[in-house]
Amino acid sequence: MSCLLVSLLKRHCETKTRKGALATALIGVQLISAFAWVFPEHRDIAVLAVERLDPQQQTALQKLWSEARSGHEARLCEQVADTAQGAKPTCIDFAAWTAIAGDHSCSAGDMLNTVLSAPWLLGVAGVSAKLKTELAAAKRRDQRVNAVRSSDLALQRTDPEYVTRASSNNAHFMLARAEVTIEPKAYAAFALGPKADLNSIATYAWYHLRAVAKAAYLARDGVPLQGRAQAVRAILADEAFALHFLEDSFAAGHVTGTWGNTAVRLGTHDYYNQHGITAVSWSGNHFVALGDANMRPEDAERAAIAVRDSLVQLLDAFAGKFEVGASANSQDIAPEGFDVCHQPHFPAMAGSSADLRTLTTVVAQTPVPALAAGRGELPRFRAELGPFIGLSTAVRGGALGGGFGSTQSGVSATGGLDAAVRLGIGLEGVLNESSDGQAFVEFGIRQDAATNGSVRIPGRGALTARFRAPYWLIPGDLIVVGPILAFTSPQKLQKMAVQSANGGLIPWQAGIATRVGRFQFVLGREVGLSFYRHGDDHPFLIPTPGVPPVDVTAVAVTSMQVEFPILDYRLFRTFSLKQSSGLTIQPYVGFDMPTGSSVISPLGAPKPHLHTVISGGIRVVFDWRHYVEKASSAKP
Repeated sequence: MSCLLVSLLKRHCETKTRKGALATALIGVQLISAFAWVFPEHRDIAVLAVERLDPQQQTALQKLWSEARSGHEARLCEQVADTAQGAKPTCIDFAAWTAIAGDHSCSAGDMLNTVLSAPWLLGVAGVSAKLKTELAAAKRRDQRVNAVRSSDLALQRTDPEYVTRASSNNAHFMLARAEVTIEPKAYAAFALGPKADLNSIATYAWYHLRAVAKAAYLARDGVPLQGRAQAVRAILADEAFALHFLEDSFAAGHVTGTWGNTAVRLGTHDYYNQHGITAVSWSGNHFVALGDANMRPEDAERAAIAVRDSLVQLLDAFAGKFEVGASANSQDIAPEGFDVCHQPHFPAMAGSSADLRTLTTVVAQTPVPALAAGRGELPRFRAELGPFIGLSTAVRGGALGGGFGSTQSGVSATGGLDAAVRLGIGLEGVLNESSDGQAFVEFGIRQDAATNGSVRIPGRGALTARFRAPYWLIPGDLIVVGPILAFTSPQKLQKMAVQSANGGLIPWQAGIATRVGRFQFVLGREVGLSFYRHGDDHPFLIPTPGVPPVDVTAVAVTSMQVEFPILDYRLFRTFSLKQSSGLTIQPYVGFDMPTGSSVISPLGAPKPHLHTVISGGIRVVFDWRHYVEKASSAKP
């Protein structure tokens, strides 16, 4: 998968660490899932591209790969594209390099080091193989959502830097067009220039041209025999890194452009990856494109042809048949080190005008990006990220185990209504659609009906408060350790916050999508408080057998009821650019603890001893949110 745009989080954490711990941990986790294709889709495109080479080209690439394997035969697969790889890969092929690039590394040098030495990489390949099988078997959208959720959670456990590896805001995306009439040459000058934000086409051009220049140098001047394997590995690493971003350029959610705030980027990216867009390539071919976890054979074929053509240029350079103006020397035969995760711009033009023209046959196959903000823009969609104010109402039905009196037993039924105002932070979709790190505080009122059963409790009202926040291992841990880590280890706080939003260290609170709604185990994430105060006009009749002068005492009671929701069953949630609404069913357990009492009658009677009442039930909650941040930004 393409890297998370974790730099948004990283920058926010760094600037906010002195201003508040939990706010930093939660508000900072406003990420975009920058996924273009998931890992197995990236690899499948590369495998298909190798298959589309003619036999002589396949032989040439395999020969180069065999050279690159020298000294690393156990780690690197024998075949350049190992089509027989099973559910538990034991080696890494070149096709997998295109998936490792950008998502599990930040430069070609970083990627090559990861490929050759990272102990966790085979685990990532295994997670990828499992995801490929699950996506192939998925027939419905919820099955795809759950497959990606399971994969992301597994990657968090496997790749230690998966949730904190910073990425450029734009490196995996195409830059939006400023106007509909822009010519390819003008767009290229705009996207490839040193002042442009990182983008997929520029990143491809930067790395591919350097791979070609090095290959041409190797063909022309050569290197000492003992250094040839290392040189070939470095060149293939540059090309694989380039190909990742070329492949990204064919994903629907990345053609829609890099504008809008974080939440709008994420929502727009996810919407078009799922539903697709009508696209046209720079060369004039019309098609419908989809995106990550939704790749069809025609999507893979389209991207693979462009990847094949890029590989052909590299093979021609190795054969001395193709050169670019950029020069290389023996000191340059090392994998490119430009860091796409932390640098906002390239230091110079990706290449000379003549060099860039050599890429025309490849880049012309990519989709024309959508327009920037303004007339003719594609509709934008919002993910539930960012601060909000809202209203919630609920209807409840429950049961009480006994009563406040020491002799009151049995079960009684009750019902009620809630209404409250909420302030919070939406954090749904941090890694995928199953993420839910929302945090809020709400204050409101509650009215309960009189009980019906063996214990009679009169109708009563209460002031209410409710709190919700994700946690890493035990409830409230982020609140406790946040102030410490905000000053001592912002990166660790960042990682904990992202993991908390995705089910915690032990991800048993991750959301599960089904065809009838979304389920999430939430015990410990949310607590509701109700503060009751009963006056003389609504007394409790507490049995006091054997206590003179009567067997029943009328008592005014104040109490605090505490509720712990167990499960969220979300039937639906709809949202626009600024607001959302949803309906959720929450089973809960709790207790009602008396906090004070006074005897109303008979006068002079002693206060009866009051007991805590165990409660449980179901709330049906409707909540409406208005997100207070801007829905979009100006043109890029």
